[in-house]
Amino acid sequence: MKTIDWIVLIGTIGGIVAYGSWKGNQAKHSLKGFLLADRELPWYHILLSVMATQASAITFLSAPGQAYTDGMRFVQFYLGLPIAMIILSVTFIPRYYQLKVYTAYQFLEKRFDTKTRILTSLLFLIPRALSTGVTIAAPSIILSTLLGWDLAWTNAVTALIVTTYCMLGGSKAISYTQMLQMSVVLAGMVMVGVLLVYQLPAEIGLGESMHLAGKMGKINLIDWKFDVNNRYNIWSGIIGGFFLQLSYFGTDQSQVGRYLSGQSADESKKGLLLNGFLKIPMQFFILLVGVLVFVFYQFHEPPMFFNKLSEEKWQQHPGHESFDQAKSKIFEAKKQKEFALMDAIKTEDQALVKNLQGEIGDLNNKQAEIREKAVSSINQKSIQIEPQDTNYIFLRYIIDHLPIGVIGFLIAMILLASMGSMASAFGSLTSISMVDIYQRFFNKDSSNLHYWWVSKGITLGWGILCLIVAQFAVNMGSLIEVVNILGSWFYGTILGIFLCAFYLPKTTGSQVFWAAIITEAFVIYAWKIDLMAFLWLNVLGCLMVMTLAIVFNGLHRLRS
Repeated sequence: MKTIDWIVLIGTIGGIVAYGSWKGNQAKHSLKGFLLADRELPWYHILLSVMATQASAITFLSAPGQAYTDGMRFVQFYLGLPIAMIILSVTFIPRYYQLKVYTAYQFLEKRFDTKTRILTSLLFLIPRALSTGVTIAAPSIILSTLLGWDLAWTNAVTALIVTTYCMLGGSKAISYTQMLQMSVVLAGMVMVGVLLVYQLPAEIGLGESMHLAGKMGKINLIDWKFDVNNRYNIWSGIIGGFFLQLSYFGTDQSQVGRYLSGQSADESKKGLLLNGFLKIPMQFFILLVGVLVFVFYQFHEPPMFFNKLSEEKWQQHPGHESFDQAKSKIFEAKKQKEFALMDAIKTEDQALVKNLQGEIGDLNNKQAEIREKAVSSINQKSIQIEPQDTNYIFLRYIIDHLPIGVIGFLIAMILLASMGSMASAFGSLTSISMVDIYQRFFNKDSSNLHYWWVSKGITLGWGILCLIVAQFAVNMGSLIEVVNILGSWFYGTILGIFLCAFYLPKTTGSQVFWAAIITEAFVIYAWKIDLMAFLWLNVLGCLMVMTLAIVFNGLHRLRS
């Protein structure tokens, strides 16, 4: 990066973090001030904070790459979100505010017993700490690869910045920082979208880009076929996605803590409902940017590998020239076919369109074959490269093709997105550790100032632990899928516990506790044997907990 990029990067991040820390330091030195921002945040804070918590750097790095390789069908993942937001607003939020809880799991002890509360807290803490490590590592792995930054130091600096402002200002610092972070992130994505269209050939505008992407199978928004082994179709999105989103927003403290800091239940409801209806258009736009990156690379030859380290190793490989020449030859032939396809679309020559689609598809297959042969060739020399580079596509476009200054702003955007979700995660880990464990079992009656200081120490501890996880993180394919798969192992079980608490009044704590233990073991086993696509694990976990709890309750009544 150039000097001006560093200035823009440091200025953007530094200014936002400083503002958030300053606002957060105005909160009262109490547990309520540190964990819930004194419950005085308006609906628009709730909206942006909730969106920033869910939309990490993984979203803005991996989702465009996902669209580049797999089209826009990932948007179906969010179709169950508006329904989940409505149910939360009617059921969960009023009860949480009525009980004046700090965490969602306090409610479980009031409804069931201590062991169920602790089990659910642990089911949250384990995956949240792991996924937060992935959240830290995701941008660091990619930035270190493409920019030559040291991975360990990139992880450490990112975690240090977030841990510091979370310790300084608690929930209020998180919320104010996230409000600005989300604004910068959305502005950055709009900027990229505009620049992408501007950089296309003169005869290819936005409309032509969508036609071309559609003919190449990238505008695959809705898949109506029901298949439990298909990760993304309308049924897995509405049903599986609904269960995942209901659990995430209703029981995951990283989100619950965001809307419990609202001025009132009505303010929280308004923020959540708007999130439910704005998230799908936002995700659609992010995926659309990925499709535009795909169209861009139909007219600007992409590298053999988007991962810069892999590309450097490839360029040093003795036999790379012949592969590169063959790749370039196919690219030029395909580009001419794509221009011809656009002309055929404009003249509505359907027969020619169909023929050109087939020819372009064949050339795409030849490109893929050349890449596979290149990977095989370099592997024969015992040189290790990373062939899976979905997560590098978007950032590689930014670094290679955008102007100086804009690069620094967009890298700041990616880091800010990472910081937003990390901050909420640290806040939630601190809340559970403080309220559900420390205050409940170790120190029930102490001063607000004592809890305030201990909360800061717990935040520091979780920051260090998550950093350790990040240092051991490795590339695992599409990171946005990794995080959602990890959540799907646990969220269904957690949701089942809460739905038993809300809707099965005759079930007891012991019945739900053992139902959850058995269910969690089976869900992990179902994932291991690849019984179904990961979104359906949320449905399986939730329904299995409720069914087993009902069965145990029935057996207990028969015995008595």
